[in-house]
Formats: sequence, structure tokens, C-alpha cells
Amino acid sequence: MSTLFVGEGNIGSVPEFQEFSTNPDEPRRLLRLNVYFDNPVPREGGYEDRGGYWAPVELWHRDAEHWSTLFQKGMRILVEGRTVKDEWEDSEDNARVTFKVEARRIGILPHRLASVTMREKASEPAKGDGSARKTGGKKGARKTD
Repeated sequence: MSTLFVGEGNIGSVPEFQEFSTNPDEPRRLLRLNVYFDNPVPREGGYEDRGGYWAPVELWHRDAEHWSTLFQKGMRILVEGRTVKDEWEDSEDNARVTFKVEARRIGILPHRLASVTMREKASEPAKGDGSARKTGGKKGARKTD
């Protein structure tokens, strides 16, 4: 059973990255985050958290290793995905239940960020013989020198 989930929260610990080599050509990559989804309610002089909770967040993606270096403890994020009931046993063989979030997207929110640096876009090889160039005009227009 799962439910659509969209939530904003803070990463509570260092992100964990794991790689599973079931297929050597395309290993599966997992990013795990521990997130506190708060519920700030306006109060006199500020906000009070009412009903916030911790939840494990999992994101399966080929770029999970790179993203594990971008996400940091304390960072504010927006998570979109679905909640899933996760049943397990603790070290004393007691049955436990946790609701985890299987993320489709995780966005970094600008709270507390000092700067953002983007890497350069990978250059694409030229297509064709190079005689056709894109101009502000009609599609397929050619520039003549």
C-alpha cells in the first residue's frame, strides 16, 4: 500500500549512498536520507512545531552517488514520492513498522544556502556538416556569409 507524498523538511544526518551490482553493466544506486518533516505553526514571536516526524527517504537513481555529495545534514529539501509501509524486526526479534518515503524527486530549497555553483553543460558533437546554423528566424534558416 502506498500514498502520494509531498513534504518539506530538513536532512538530519549525513546522506548514505549504496550501489547494488545485480547487473554489472547497470548497477542500481540508492541514496538514503533521514528527514525531519516539520509542521511549523505561527505562534506569538515565531513558530512552534506541532506534529513533525522523522522519516527515512530513499531515492533510486543513476546519479545517487553524485547527489550524496550535494545533500548535506541540516539542508532544507522538498521531497515528492510515495509513502510505503516497511515491516521489519529489531535486534530482539520484535515486529516493527516504519513508513518510509520512496522519492521520485528531491529538491534543494534555498534556506541557509550561501551560494550555488553550476557545472558547465557538456558540449555536444556537431551534427551534419555545420553549414546550417540556428538563427533567430525560421526553423532551418541558413546564414550565408
